[in-house]
Amino acid sequence: MNKIVMNGKTMNETERLRAQARATILKALAHPTRVYIVDLIAREGAHCVCELTERIGADTSTVSRHLALLKSAGLLFDRKEGTAVYYDLTCDCISEFMTALESVLRARHRREETVYSAAVGDT
Repeated sequence: MNKIVMNGKTMNETERLRAQARATILKALAHPTRVYIVDLIAREGAHCVCELTERIGADTSTVSRHLALLKSAGLLFDRKEGTAVYYDLTCDCISEFMTALESVLRARHRREETVYSAAVGDT
């Protein structure tokens, strides 16, 4: 295992485990379809697999694999109602995280606009 050194200190086991757990969640979100699923559920509430399949435009098995990965990472939970399985967020903080991502995107856009304006001489 590689050592990570920050400010002259080596990451301890607790820090390594925390970083690893966070990376697992971020990896689960590292696909546009999964980001869309999480964002859609955050905005509209629980959805069943059939609804998500229709909204995404993919086959049921593909959507189910995405949902299983998000559930495994702890981002979603499921509940069965009759023959339908509904997926919902495990906590409201995921909505806040998605909002924070939008803030990062806006800040990046502003920086890129500034660089572009400087490059072409806009003021």
